[in-house]
Amino acid sequence: MYVKNYQDITADTVEQGAKNTTIRWLIAENEGAPNFHMRLFEIGPKGNTPHHAHEWEHEVFILEGKGNLVGDESSQPLKPGDAVFVPGGTMHHFESAGGATMKMLCLIPSNK
Repeated sequence: MYVKNYQDITADTVEQGAKNTTIRWLIAENEGAPNFHMRLFEIGPKGNTPHHAHEWEHEVFILEGKGNLVGDESSQPLKPGDAVFVPGGTMHHFESAGGATMKMLCLIPSNK
């Protein structure tokens, strides 16, 4: 079993198409997770993740702040407590809204 506070995990800057965004790999290979990886994204004011698509799905949970889930043809508002599903193959990105950082958990399959 594994327990560690997220603040003890390095926040890496997300590059290539992202703005004002960090990622912390909370649970991944180093912790022995064979099936899923859990990541914490912190999207600062006027920040966003890259606009992209991939074959696997995302499961996301909004912890703090407000933002938007943006696709090619639509945008949906996000707030704390929202659970988000992004199917594989869907163009998308996340962006913060307002002046606060949006924090979200994102789970992906470990083989991606």
